[in-house]
Amino acid sequence: MLNFAAIDFETANKNACSVCSVGIVVVRDGKVKERIYKLIHPVPNYYSPGNIEVHGLTKEDTENADTFPEVWAEIVPHIEGLPLVAHFSRFDEGCLKAAFRRFEMTYPDYKFHCTCSASRKVFGSSLPNHKLPTVAKRCGYDLEHHHHALADAEAAAAIALKIL
Repeated sequence: MLNFAAIDFETANKNACSVCSVGIVVVRDGKVKERIYKLIHPVPNYYSPGNIEVHGLTKEDTENADTFPEVWAEIVPHIEGLPLVAHFSRFDEGCLKAAFRRFEMTYPDYKFHCTCSASRKVFGSSLPNHKLPTVAKRCGYDLEHHHHALADAEAAAAIALKIL
């Protein structure tokens, strides 16, 4: 796959619609062309301690950020017509669909590809696990800031370029 957009969401709490950041890496002709990182004012707007522990974002970080519809309107022109790639895509696709539902937006039925599933097929038991840092390392990408949405999207893009 040479043309796609890798995507990663972080959430403020256990609600899938509570996206608080998004990272997007646009790949065209096998080359990274764009990197997009946006903070998002989550709905509902509260942060669970466990989520803060994972990604380090707090209510103060996103208090003045745009809401999902505003952020997504900025992103759409960059990803239009591209399939989406994510590591454990069920989570990111679930977040995207939940945010669309929460804001009563029409979901355009994005096509997702999962680098975690691809890793299981390609690498099987040769890896100790198929977590993003493990697979990224196997594909030659050093993921230094795991759970930062842009870093995770960059890792997913690197994996996709190697095995999808």
